[in-house]
Amino acid sequence: MYIPKHFEEHDLNTLHALVRARPLGTWVTLAEDGLLVNHIPFDLDPTRGEFGALICHVARANAVWKNFSRATPSVFVFQGPQAYITPSWYATKHETGKAVPTWNYAVVHAYGLPRVMDDREWLLAHVSRLSDLHEATQPVPWRVSDAPPDYIDGMLKAIVGIEIPIAKIEGKWKASQNRPTPDKHGVIAGLSANEDDDSLAMAALVRLHIS
Repeated sequence: MYIPKHFEEHDLNTLHALVRARPLGTWVTLAEDGLLVNHIPFDLDPTRGEFGALICHVARANAVWKNFSRATPSVFVFQGPQAYITPSWYATKHETGKAVPTWNYAVVHAYGLPRVMDDREWLLAHVSRLSDLHEATQPVPWRVSDAPPDYIDGMLKAIVGIEIPIAKIEGKWKASQNRPTPDKHGVIAGLSANEDDDSLAMAALVRLHIS
């Protein structure tokens, strides 16, 4: 990924926080007949190794678990907040006219060699943990034990677990760091007026980079 110095994000806790907040990742791997791309919700275990580990499952019918490259690391993309930035928000535009549109975004790329986990107890623990995590905000959280055991057994037989020790992780936080402070204030005001979640989240990121 092309990352100019002023857009680099190195803090591991910050990178992990984005993965947790936006757990639907894009898995890209090289197969014999080209690239395979899948969109999968991931669990993150930050305690595993230097950079943590990603954990997920795929449908047994999904050929990715058989065809992913065992030699070339896969890349996993997690997209954070993103927003179009109009030059009309820049003080610079009104002063000199020297401004063009751009796009702000935050993204994490993680790299690693996946391994297949085709074990019932591992899968049960994984889906239970994943369900508990995402059901925590519900008024009455659903639990795996709410479903009949034979139904859960059938569902477990239909999936395959994937575990990825993260060998490399990088982040790009493009949040107007390269603009002068008056332009940043204009971006914050413009994004805040949009009121959608991504615009508000990006406004908060831009605000963090005002010195």
